[in-house]
Amino acid sequence: MADHSFSDGVPSDSVEAAKNASNTEKLTDQVMQNPRVLAALQERLDNVPHTPSSYIETLPKAVKRRINALKQLQVRCAHIEAKFYEEVHDLERKYAALYQPLFDKRREFITGDVEPTDAESEWHSENE
Repeated sequence: MADHSFSDGVPSDSVEAAKNASNTEKLTDQVMQNPRVLAALQERLDNVPHTPSSYIETLPKAVKRRINALKQLQVRCAHIEAKFYEEVHDLERKYAALYQPLFDKRREFITGDVEPTDAESEWHSENE
């Protein structure tokens, strides 16, 4: 049966777990500062294949087939996405041309190069 006594309102199990975690962190810090440990880790890392393809080569044939099929689907998605952005760009260009005369007129009003006509300056609003 576990001891569920409390010390300062904290169960002793929690205090013990916190001490163990702190001790583990200290030990990890000490180990990671040991040059021999670091050299051994580096040697192990140097011997690990670094390329994703070398990892894929170790997989079963059925998994490799799935990966290749997924790659093909991803390429098809990328082509569709490219077409989408081409069409979005064309649409943006179309509407930019429609906006441009309004932007030009607005710039003329703001800079004072042109004064708005009575019809252009009329505003019907119940709130103003």
